[in-house]
Amino acid sequence: MSSPFIQWLRRSFIAGFFVTVPLVISVAALVWIFQVVDGFMAPLYARLLGRPVPGLGLLTTIAFVWVTGVVASNVIGRRVLQRAEYYLLLVPVFRAIYAPIRQLVVAFSPDNETGFKRVVLVNQQGRGHVLGFLTREFTLDRGQGRGPEPLVAVYVPTNHLYLGDVLVFAAAEIEYPDITVEQGIRIFLTGGMALPGGVRTTSHLSD
Repeated sequence: MSSPFIQWLRRSFIAGFFVTVPLVISVAALVWIFQVVDGFMAPLYARLLGRPVPGLGLLTTIAFVWVTGVVASNVIGRRVLQRAEYYLLLVPVFRAIYAPIRQLVVAFSPDNETGFKRVVLVNQQGRGHVLGFLTREFTLDRGQGRGPEPLVAVYVPTNHLYLGDVLVFAAAEIEYPDITVEQGIRIFLTGGMALPGGVRTTSHLSD
């Protein structure tokens, strides 16, 4: 049997490991992002100013993103950007790269009406309760006087959000837990560990 000291040493090391590893990875990721973003404009400023100025490229990139957001927030700017995007999408290689990335990014935007609308819960036969994201509400007309049937499309991630299944359910089968889209993303990224201790659901979609 291990001595109390060895057991304490092991527990302390494991606790330290699970504290320091996420911290080191997060810091390394931030440093890498800083170097990549700052590297876009840093060479230009180095030539203009005669010496490198760390962080100036990053500030320029942030300012550019902000100005783009300001332009995209007004009617005229939005039309100009939409027209520019339309012409860029005519380029086959650009379209193949840009379109999927844009759709993925837009899906996570809380201000986007066509992205993930709500986290939903459905009892799927053979799989139990399935958690997913509501992406679309539509109707199915089967003809023969049966009238339109309300359906919903649910995206169920299967591989770190980026890959998944699109499942279609009757609107009456869907339950809406009190989980935000941001919380739902964390739940999938953590393999369910971010689930709250108690969840309440409703049977209707609320704004």
